[in-house]
This record gives sequence, C-alpha cells and structure tokens, in this order.
Amino acid sequence: RTGVGLSLEALDELSKTENIVAIKEASGNIAFAAKIAANIDMPIYSGNDDMIVPILSIGGLGVISVVANVAPKQTHDMCQLYFDGKVKEAAKMQLEMMDLVEKLFIEVNPIPVKNAMNMMGMDVGELKLPLVDLSEENAKKVRKALIDYGIKVIN
Repeated sequence: RTGVGLSLEALDELSKTENIVAIKEASGNIAFAAKIAANIDMPIYSGNDDMIVPILSIGGLGVISVVANVAPKQTHDMCQLYFDGKVKEAAKMQLEMMDLVEKLFIEVNPIPVKNAMNMMGMDVGELKLPLVDLSEENAKKVRKALIDYGIKVIN
C-alpha cells in the first residue's frame, strides 16, 4: 500500500512468483489495466470501486472493494449482472454508486468507510493513530452520500 505503481515489466516478473496469484489493479488508468490484461497471464481484480465494470470488461474477475463494506449486496449484484451478460444494468449500477464511492475516498482510506459503517450502526470502533476522525464537513458529505444512495443511517 505504497501508492507507487509497478511497471509492466515488474508485474510480469512478479507473475512468475508462486505465491502471487492475482493483480489488484488500482492505478486508476484503464489503458494501463488493459496492457496488464493483454500482456500478463494472471487474474486481475479491480482495486478501485469507480472502475469495477471497466476492469470486468477487460477480463477482470472481481473487485477488492471499499464500497462493499457499506453496500455489499449492490457491489455483488453489479458484478453478477456483468457476469450474467447484463452489461448495461451493471454499468448503470456502477454509475449510480459513483457519488458514494467518491465520498468514501474524501479522506485517506479507511477513515471515511469506517465512519460510514459507524453511521450505519455497525460498531466498528474508533480509528487508531495516526488516523483521525473525519472532519465535520466531510462527515456530513459521507452521511448525505449514504442517504442519497439509499443506505439507512442510524448515528
């Protein structure tokens, strides 16, 4: 979790390592993801919730998700629709969750999602230093995004 991208050459070398079984593609660059899919013989999972359907469209197998912590059924259903050949429906779901996804990354992960889960009544506890709580302004934005997406907020 360094925020540093790996080159195609490095990914190719790593794909030959026995205990590396897949790539979590989180560059945010669909062209680079497509190069990985075209050149590296290894399963790919979306590492960005705003690119689930695009990654599936180039052969991705799923997502390592943040939004699934607050919308697990919707995230599952979107992937299942895609796998069932209902691409337009999956794309519609992807687009409908974009504001929520954006707000869950309004500050460094896992700060917003942990706050969101607490807002939903899940007692996931407090953050540990060096992480600190969401600003009041951003907490309001996360709360609104949850409600607008149809998620019940309790706290």
